[in-house]
Amino acid sequence: MDELVLFAGNSNPLLASRIADYVGKPLGCAKVTNFSDGEIQIEIQENVRGRDVYIIQSTCKPVNDNLVELLLMLDAVKRSAARRIAAVIPYFGYARQDKKVAPRVPISAKLAADMLMAAGANRVITMDLHAGQIQGFFDCPVDNLYAAPVLRDYAKRVFGATPEDIADLVIVSPDAGGVERARAFAKRLNADWAIVDKRRDMPNKAQAMAVIGNVSDKNVIILDDMADTAGTLTEAARALDEKGARSIHAFCTHPVLSGPAVDRIENSPIQTLVATDSIPLSKEALESDKIHILSIADLVGEAIIRSHRGDSVTSLFV
Repeated sequence: MDELVLFAGNSNPLLASRIADYVGKPLGCAKVTNFSDGEIQIEIQENVRGRDVYIIQSTCKPVNDNLVELLLMLDAVKRSAARRIAAVIPYFGYARQDKKVAPRVPISAKLAADMLMAAGANRVITMDLHAGQIQGFFDCPVDNLYAAPVLRDYAKRVFGATPEDIADLVIVSPDAGGVERARAFAKRLNADWAIVDKRRDMPNKAQAMAVIGNVSDKNVIILDDMADTAGTLTEAARALDEKGARSIHAFCTHPVLSGPAVDRIENSPIQTLVATDSIPLSKEALESDKIHILSIADLVGEAIIRSHRGDSVTSLFV
């Protein structure tokens, strides 16, 4: 482990600190400053020659600043003769733009992947990519971890203490795209699952149409990979409430929670939103009694240790 060095950008210092504690290595010294016009300046203040470097940075809001900061840190350690360089990106920004949905639009996720590799990344550790095929955008190994084990353990503690509790639990996908995720999660809990059929009229706006499955007098968990404006979650929650759900909770990996998201959650039938610390919460979200955060630091830290040692990370995907 002496050859392993951890650095962190400014996007999520608390998570980076927790990961460093799990790995048992202090965060390396990296000076991140800005010129008066906003340009980012990076200075790596310790020797990384011939060492394995892991740079922890979620490309969350402000997305472009955090992405450029990560790119510059990668370039800095590459030019400092690091042996291997891994970008640890708990939340991968631009992941929703993974294909052409109209003429003359970019595939932004592919461009972001190309920039990361050009900057020097020869391994990527990330979590719950919006689309699994984004792994193929990289010409280097990608470990796409899942927060499901962390969320599942919490669900067992809170909702699955007895077989009767499990019998009353339903895992719900808020749209057709999340069916596989909800089904796998329900299988590991031995719970039922259902789908909310959703029609999206424009970006960041969703309208729930129908519930496929029995949720009447059931404890419901809506499972999604991210909550951005929370339109999908809250519309799904209202549809489930109308179908007679006993209690409604939402689980997601990435609490983007932009725009009116927190207000929507506060004014919805959702009783709790359980998310991970892949993205730091805004002040408004931190003050909400409905939002509960679980840490993925141990999961990411274990992936870093196994990657450095050359061990398998397969068990972390279960």
